[in-house]
Amino acid sequence: MPSQPAFKIAGQSIAAGLRQTVELPVSVLSDHTPVSMSVHVVHGKQAGPTVFVSAGIHGDEVIGVEIVRRVLRAKALNSVRGTLIVIPIVNAYGFINHSRYLPDRRDLNRMFPGSTGGSLASRLAHLFLNEIVARCDLGIDLHSAAIHRTNLPQIRISPDNPHTAELAEVFGAPVILRSPLREGSLRSAAKDIGKDVLLYEAGEGLRFDEMSVRAGVSGILRVLGHVGMLKSTRRAKLKAAPQYCSSSKWLRAPAGGLLRMFRAEGDVVSAKDVLGVVADPFGEEEEDIIAPFNGIIVGRAVMPIVNEGDAVFHLARVKSISVAEDVVEDLNEQLADDPLFDEDEII
Repeated sequence: MPSQPAFKIAGQSIAAGLRQTVELPVSVLSDHTPVSMSVHVVHGKQAGPTVFVSAGIHGDEVIGVEIVRRVLRAKALNSVRGTLIVIPIVNAYGFINHSRYLPDRRDLNRMFPGSTGGSLASRLAHLFLNEIVARCDLGIDLHSAAIHRTNLPQIRISPDNPHTAELAEVFGAPVILRSPLREGSLRSAAKDIGKDVLLYEAGEGLRFDEMSVRAGVSGILRVLGHVGMLKSTRRAKLKAAPQYCSSSKWLRAPAGGLLRMFRAEGDVVSAKDVLGVVADPFGEEEEDIIAPFNGIIVGRAVMPIVNEGDAVFHLARVKSISVAEDVVEDLNEQLADDPLFDEDEII
């Protein structure tokens, strides 16, 4: 089969069968230091889909950067069909400053599609959407919870897209959560130009979590294999289908004080279960946080100090408690035993 044409980006031409890191100019800092967005292109010898994997849209969500690093070391990428575009850090400003935001205090994931004449965040959103997203058939965008929160590995999809629902099943995270598109988000802007994006959420801001990293790496390679980009990913068949959750709700602190948690992310709970207690510093008053329905905890706060109204537990609704328990247990066991992570070069 003949080789595909060279891939051109940012004035660079990458021949079939090669991989290269290129720099997309973004802006210049106040001290005249140039800032760019580093993009790694793996351009296969044979034609196939073009897929992007991005991380660091929020600068404090570092777990995606580690997932990307491990994906790029996977032996399976030696035989890519098509083109894989990997952006480890979209928001370099936030990453350097350990911040979710850009220097203009804007959330990049609320600025899409952006513009060439807008704010710094708007210009970066426009660059990413037009130079990366628009050139791809599919995207996988990696996130974690915000600082002081943590998330169970999960894929978020819009409720009316059967293609992303199929890919979410293939990804194999413990939970698939139906999540409406938000105005200004990458997923929303991508949909407007006819592109599908899977959103992976896992772990805590500014922290690594090994199982969340493994779930992300394994899931990305599964999806790339499913769309025909990889010959073999050494992925074993999933022991269980991910748990699909049609809705979720944040449970909030009923009062300010000290929080004691009795449940953690991944726990399956029944309606009326006590998930935690908020007490005043004197121990005179306590208020329970109670599950309003059967569900699985897909996110939670990690700080023991809360104000009234703070989001504490993110509970996703499940139809069957026993099925949900089996799914989480089986998929966690599979990640622990995945043959991919026996390969020293990917850790």
